[in-house]
Amino acid sequence: QVQLVESGGGLVQTGGSLRLSCAASGRTMSTAAMGWFRQAPGKEREFVAAINWSGHATYYADSVNGRFTISRDNAKNTVYLQMNSLKPEDTAVYYCAVPSSLGSAFSDVVGATENYWGQGTQVTVSS
Repeated sequence: QVQLVESGGGLVQTGGSLRLSCAASGRTMSTAAMGWFRQAPGKEREFVAAINWSGHATYYADSVNGRFTISRDNAKNTVYLQMNSLKPEDTAVYYCAVPSSLGSAFSDVVGATENYWGQGTQVTVSS
């Protein structure tokens, strides 16, 4: 079983920054890829960023590439999402994800049919 707890969301003005954290516990997480997704009101959940087990390979959605940075600390079983130059369209509930297969490549997150999910953290960007 995997438990994921996100934190770090909040209200920020356009152009501001936030850093999200996701602490993982349960089964060994240091060899699993991890990722972030988001869901805005009235929209489907969408992929944001993913990172492989070692932290040396990352992948981003076009909409956040160059503004967001995903990283991880395997000693702490924690993945981070540094969000800079935030825009109102980034407003959403952000979810941490681990593929149910516990695969190690970021593609295992992006292409997963099933993920473990956290409870989500709200990010609101005011214009």
